[in-house]
Amino acid sequence: MAGRFPLITAHTGCMNTPDNTLLSVEAGIRAGADIIEDDIRVTKDGIPVLAHDDAIYTVDGGEYLISKHHFKELSELEIKAHGDGGQLHGLCKLEDMLKLLQAAGKMANLDLKSDDSIEASAHLVNRYGMLDQVILSGCEKERALLAYRTHPELKRLLNADAGLFLTLDYKEAVIATCEEAMAASCLGINIHYRFVRSELLEYAASRGLPVCVWTVDDREGMRTFIGKGVYSITTRNVSELAEFRPNPA
Repeated sequence: MAGRFPLITAHTGCMNTPDNTLLSVEAGIRAGADIIEDDIRVTKDGIPVLAHDDAIYTVDGGEYLISKHHFKELSELEIKAHGDGGQLHGLCKLEDMLKLLQAAGKMANLDLKSDDSIEASAHLVNRYGMLDQVILSGCEKERALLAYRTHPELKRLLNADAGLFLTLDYKEAVIATCEEAMAASCLGINIHYRFVRSELLEYAASRGLPVCVWTVDDREGMRTFIGKGVYSITTRNVSELAEFRPNPA
């Protein structure tokens, strides 16, 4: 095993819970995650909520756009969970997630799905004094730069652009990714595990950029990336990854 054990980031919907719910947050905490990830969007009246897509769907087939409706209206709906087989839940506020994590002493990874979620999230993070407990992700080059310009106090991860790795020579993609991260003063790089090779890890380390990988759900993949010494592993199978964590001396 190379160096310290990676931080465990619980993907929303971890441990077979519905995505974008407080049930998922609580499950990640109980299973031993260091960081809880969730998707952030903003309602018409500026309330940041846990949601992957702008469109949400009710059990009776209704469609609502989060960005076009006030939170009060949306909060009265029973909606279908994103990426799930039909579980239903209510729309959850980011504020309620932050309260849970503050009480538990855990960190939040806020996967921003829209530019307006930067300001809305920053307001709550500052209000609750959680600058050391929150990391922004969902930030490719332009959103990372916007977050840096408008709220430099917030920690940011650069979401690596898959297109660079699919179209450029691998070394060129690595250099471009690290340059984008440094231009936006990101504290590290968040990247799909399929694009991670030793060249990236070595070059990023030389630039002082930790590498976080997503989403690794199988034991062999977990073992591989623990051995590579990545900074964090995002997984839905939190308890399984936690089993690899060394016992404290």
